[in-house]
Amino acid sequence: MSRAGKRTARPVRSTRDAAVTQQQILDAAEQEFARHGLKGARLSAIAQSAQVTSATLHYYFESKENLYKAVLQRPVDQVHEILLQQNLDALSPEAALQQIVRIAIANEAANPQRQMLWFQESSQNQGAYFKECNVLTLHEYLLKVLERGIAEGCFRPMKPFLALTYILSVCLFYFTVHENWKHLTPEIDRLNSDTVEEHTEEAIAFILAGIQLLPH
Repeated sequence: MSRAGKRTARPVRSTRDAAVTQQQILDAAEQEFARHGLKGARLSAIAQSAQVTSATLHYYFESKENLYKAVLQRPVDQVHEILLQQNLDALSPEAALQQIVRIAIANEAANPQRQMLWFQESSQNQGAYFKECNVLTLHEYLLKVLERGIAEGCFRPMKPFLALTYILSVCLFYFTVHENWKHLTPEIDRLNSDTVEEHTEEAIAFILAGIQLLPH
């Protein structure tokens, strides 16, 4: 291989390694911020968990605040990418709602620490950083489905944003209380794939029973 060929290969490898390193840092930071919030989290602990130096951490994110913002934004971006791949308009309102519920629960099951991450943000910062995360871009998918269902007579008349709040509560509170409830019934693993699937089916049935328009 020529010298020119060797030189062109290096940036590709460097870019890939940089992406991997940033993901390692974000993974470690998400766990640390979920446990301690922005105020209590330590950059040294994040660097150690990510197996990078503190200098590397500062190189990519510059400050704890910037890293925290990136950690909060990542879940929003990830779910947004998943929802973009769904053709919800081609589904009935009921089917589209079920798909969104499945995505929401599956995402939380894969990342159960995120409910504590949002709680820490609410408790410590009163949502000061949360408001910068464009979460409404995710809510718009569900709001559109609810509004379409109401217009088509599938769902009963209701206030869509309140309904969205209740639906998300049904889906996500399961994971919020997990660390407490695991002591009440230690024989049940609520993060097991089978129990999460049971939660998903029950949540869908519960939500549809609450919002579907009953025949006269």
